[in-house]
Amino acid sequence: MARNLMSDDEWAFFEGFIRAVRHPNGRKPADHRLVLDGIFWVARTGAPWRDLPEEFGKWSSVYRQFRRWTLAGLWEDILDALNHAKLAPDKLQMIDSTVIRAHHHAAGAKGGLRKRLLAVREVGSRPGSISASTAQASR
Repeated sequence: MARNLMSDDEWAFFEGFIRAVRHPNGRKPADHRLVLDGIFWVARTGAPWRDLPEEFGKWSSVYRQFRRWTLAGLWEDILDALNHAKLAPDKLQMIDSTVIRAHHHAAGAKGGLRKRLLAVREVGSRPGSISASTAQASR
């Protein structure tokens, strides 16, 4: 399942960036193509890291490499290169959820949900006759 998710042309594009951020430490290099496929699988599915299929390797190892590449600025470099190469259509936009903010009032307040439920109930139980609505209006 995990093999050959990324085409050879796609891997050729990403390989240069990955090798540029790799620090030589004397260890045998990991299968970065498989790790990258695992990262893309999590991004594509929205699944938690712990649900990463075993074919990609240990989820903790894939996450640790993702975190290293994030701290090294790999993703920004890749997006800049894609932007400058004009490989992605101009209409293709990406939303980064880290920049979406909500006002602190949007989190709700004491009794906020109860008040909204009461308001919905009141709107849903409008008077059934003219005389009832006239009586409420005269109050």
